[in-house]
Amino acid sequence: MAHEQHQAALKALHECMEACNHCYDACLQEDDINMMSECIRLDRECADICAYLEQALTRGTPFVSELAQVCATICERCGEECKKHNHQHCQECADACFKCAEECKKLA
Repeated sequence: MAHEQHQAALKALHECMEACNHCYDACLQEDDINMMSECIRLDRECADICAYLEQALTRGTPFVSELAQVCATICERCGEECKKHNHQHCQECADACFKCAEECKKLA
C-alpha cells in the first residue's frame, strides 16, 4: 500500500484531527465563547486539513509535499492559539497540533 511509509504522519494527523474536534466542541461549552472564537475557528481549519491530508496520503496523492506544508502551517497556528488558553482541552490540542506539524514538516 502506498501509505505504509507514512504511518507516523497518519497517526499524528488522526490524533490531531480528533484533538481539534474535541477542543472545538469543548470551546463551544465555555462561558466566554467570544474569547474562544479564534480557537474554535482554527480547530475547524486544522481538523479539516488533517482529515484531508490523512485521506490524501492513503490514496497516494502526488501532492504530499504541498499539502503537508499547508497542514504544518495550520497545525502550528492552531497550536499557538490553543496554547494561549488554560483549558485542559486546549493544552491537549496544542500538543497534538505541534506533534502533527513536526510530522508534516518531515513530509514537506
